Amino acid sequence: MKNNKMNRRRFIHTSSAIGLGLTFGLPEVISAPMSTSKKPAILGGQAARTKAWPTWPIWDSKEDEDKIFQALRSGRWSRAGSMDTVVGEFEKKWAETLNVKRCLATSNGTNALIISLRRLGIGAGDEVITTPYTFVATIQAILRVGAMPVFVDVNRATFQIDADKIEEKITPNTVAILPVHILGLPADIEKVMTIAKKHDLLVLEDACQAWQAEVSHKKVGTIGNAGCFSFQNSKNLPIGEGGAIVSNDERFMDRCFSDHDNGRAVGYLGQSAEFSGVALAGTNERMTTYQAAIGLAQLKRLDEQNTHREANATYLKSLIKDIPGIVPYELSPNVTRAVFHLFPFRFLKEGFKGLTREGFIKALRAEGIPSSPGYGAQIDMSFYRDAFEYKNYQKVYPKEMLDHKNFVERNHCPENDILCNEEALWFTQNMLLGTKGDMEQIADAMKNISKYAEEISKL
Repeated sequence: MKNNKMNRRRFIHTSSAIGLGLTFGLPEVISAPMSTSKKPAILGGQAARTKAWPTWPIWDSKEDEDKIFQALRSGRWSRAGSMDTVVGEFEKKWAETLNVKRCLATSNGTNALIISLRRLGIGAGDEVITTPYTFVATIQAILRVGAMPVFVDVNRATFQIDADKIEEKITPNTVAILPVHILGLPADIEKVMTIAKKHDLLVLEDACQAWQAEVSHKKVGTIGNAGCFSFQNSKNLPIGEGGAIVSNDERFMDRCFSDHDNGRAVGYLGQSAEFSGVALAGTNERMTTYQAAIGLAQLKRLDEQNTHREANATYLKSLIKDIPGIVPYELSPNVTRAVFHLFPFRFLKEGFKGLTREGFIKALRAEGIPSSPGYGAQIDMSFYRDAFEYKNYQKVYPKEMLDHKNFVERNHCPENDILCNEEALWFTQNMLLGTKGDMEQIADAMKNISKYAEEISKL
């Protein structure tokens, strides 16, 4: 892949495979030879870890399968035209979990974003401010509704959009801010909301990696006009594929429901002479009943698992914070809960005596500890050229705005470039479901690699 980076989903799949003893080209960790040497494994020593990491997703056959079989045996596998189904039950429970009025389950998180943008009235000619440090779906959702993404640089300490830099990117065409609570760590959403109120902007929260994360004891995704979640297989709440929109705005949610159900009238849309039958120009992005049944099973464990992840992340941070060249994440102001879809930290090469980030990753993997450099920079990518060649873009936006070189220059985010190309490292959420002893193994391996960094760098 570009810059030899794994994407997030491939990395999580690989780290789970290591837990099963499947190496896929990575060093074997289950049957590592025993050695009394204290040298790192990459120098011939014993691997710090030789047992499996917790696999993901977790499935309890005894506890989880009744609901699935009931859904399958019912023969009603689609919720078309109805709110009263297993999908409706999942929506109700997710809304209750977040303390929000309404939830709409969708086919995936990407389409939750697209539907939300569309039903917030965002489209051609509009500018949407967002972060470059995100999964590509955030950006592509903006492009799919014909709007123009505008990037604000990141705070490298938190990995989040730098809210102090948002106002300088606001123009007369700006209609919304799309903050991303990336990695399960909340963005500075309170400052985002203050800015949005000042400039009369909409806020759509991408909480696709932040199930139950909180700022000032409010669940992220419920603070802006609407919030979106993903339940893809790697996520803390895994369904395989799936997504959700949440909001306290009943009319907005009625329109989202109609949109995702081929435009069928629902709620206030079905109570007006203006709308009947198929009320809106919609699409089909419905969640199936058996997906919802899986979600209900997984939801029973989510709070306990998130608490476990947060405790282990806090402990691991305390163990590695004093290693020269290792800088763990910081939390944004007023975060009262982080849920750690990924455990992020920064690698500063000046602390490692010539060892590169790639060399550090290789040494960690030799210890039985999978890690990843995370996202590549998202701004100079070919998909923008493809989007800007659409007739709708050509008709709406001036030629200079659609010039790829011009787009890259005006959206340059130097802090994000440093984070993506030099510093960022991740551990996956399934690793945080281990024990405190597992966290100590990670820290011991990192300390040992640091101690032998100069020798490793010569390999």
